[in-house]
Amino acid sequence: MQKILILDFGSQVTQLIGRRLRELNVFCEIFPYNKVPALDETVKGVILSGSPCSVRDANAPQVDLSLFRGSLPLLGICYGAQYLAHMGGGRVESSDSREYGRAMLDVVKAGSPLLKGVSSRTQVWMSHGDTISALPEGAEVIASTADVVNAAFQFTGEPTYAVQFHPEVFHTTEGSRMLANFALDICGCKGDWTPDSFIETTVADLRAQIGDDKVILGLSGGVDSTVAGVLLNKAVGHQLTCIFVNNGLLRKHEFEDVLESYRDMGLNVIGADASADFLEQLKGVEEPEAKRKIIGRLFVETFDKYARGIENARWLAQGTIYPDVIESAGIPGIASKIKSHHNVGGLPETMKLKIVEPLRMLFKDEVRRVGRALGIKEELVGRHPFPGPSLAVRIIGDITEEKLRVLREADDIFIRSLRSYDCTGMGFPSASDPRLMATNLYDAIWQAGVILLPVRSVGVMGDERTYENPVALRAVVSTDAMTADWFPLPYDLLRDVSNEIIRKVRGVNRVVYDISSKPPATIEWE
Repeated sequence: MQKILILDFGSQVTQLIGRRLRELNVFCEIFPYNKVPALDETVKGVILSGSPCSVRDANAPQVDLSLFRGSLPLLGICYGAQYLAHMGGGRVESSDSREYGRAMLDVVKAGSPLLKGVSSRTQVWMSHGDTISALPEGAEVIASTADVVNAAFQFTGEPTYAVQFHPEVFHTTEGSRMLANFALDICGCKGDWTPDSFIETTVADLRAQIGDDKVILGLSGGVDSTVAGVLLNKAVGHQLTCIFVNNGLLRKHEFEDVLESYRDMGLNVIGADASADFLEQLKGVEEPEAKRKIIGRLFVETFDKYARGIENARWLAQGTIYPDVIESAGIPGIASKIKSHHNVGGLPETMKLKIVEPLRMLFKDEVRRVGRALGIKEELVGRHPFPGPSLAVRIIGDITEEKLRVLREADDIFIRSLRSYDCTGMGFPSASDPRLMATNLYDAIWQAGVILLPVRSVGVMGDERTYENPVALRAVVSTDAMTADWFPLPYDLLRDVSNEIIRKVRGVNRVVYDISSKPPATIEWE
């Protein structure tokens, strides 16, 4: 399979480079700068990412350019560009004219392959304090801004290019064109990595990997585990058994509705109702992390109990996706860790199952594209992310049956209202596939839900005063949940949802809307 390697120097937007390339149907992989994999004929090019570091720092991240420079097309972005200049004998200095945010780029060399088809003057996004004040020998400038002369350059006689701006971000209006020029034309990638090709290859690989063994998959109702289940079912059929655990903290009718959806899809699903155990163990527990640990432990115990009833199972399947397994670069001052998926780890070693993760190379939006290609219903493919601890982290404080009733009813009203609100023509892209326009507000939003607050407020209903709980509505847009912004819900929707919740949900007399972005807030309240 043809691919481009992205070497991560610690930029917060490195994953966006990968997403933009994959939108061009070009496969790519992200590796830390200090863990360059062995290069073979499948690698068609290399990209050096940005970084919060300066190339002038004593501990600046470095990579041996001789591994690929001159033999493979190379593109340096921001720090990557400065690194190419610095290592080539150019001069990188702290700039008095630091550029952050939008800037206008003027193309100096229209014949550059990197800038083919790019407007002579175009908007780009800058984020750097250093600047390249002198190019190395053999390099020539191909584009400039008002403050940065060497905003983009190339080396003569070799396919090596560099830009001091970020072509991967939305605000660089022709960034995708530049990345397409690099990946498709300069690197010669065919652009044939599509959902259909992924399905064909993955199904064949799963059959070869699993053979005649049995597989267990923990379903959650979310898009990742659902797509993983359908892929595995396509590959090994009756050898797959899925377990869907009811922890007693799911949304209204969710356990029954999701089970019914899976039965319609031909999946072999066991519904494990352990709600009484979860609620008993959570009684009186208020601290968020304590709630998470209890839920995690009981999930493992419940899953293990039902899994032991499946004879000769050899594999545990998980819906792990690519952002869960990308290793950070480990630059000094930046936390080095591997993100842990909520389904990864914690299962008893006595299960002795081998792991299979059919989606581990996909981003969330790619999982949805694969799901659509598999024919999975849109209500499952476009479903919002939902926290692993479920409604436990949307009830601030201890959990009771009464609080769950209140939250479920309020949440059901909110989500139904989002699904039924026609936003055709309002210009909102679909959160599950930004290339499409949303027809209802649910599809335009990345994640939405209701939080039950642990305070009481005075209200008036009829001729009586009330003293009941407020609930907070939360709706955000995001691409990867690392950052998120609150969604501008229409006033008439907020009015109608507030009125319906207060009229119909006993125990609630006030509704507020959370307009906090992440950062500094988080998407969930706990």
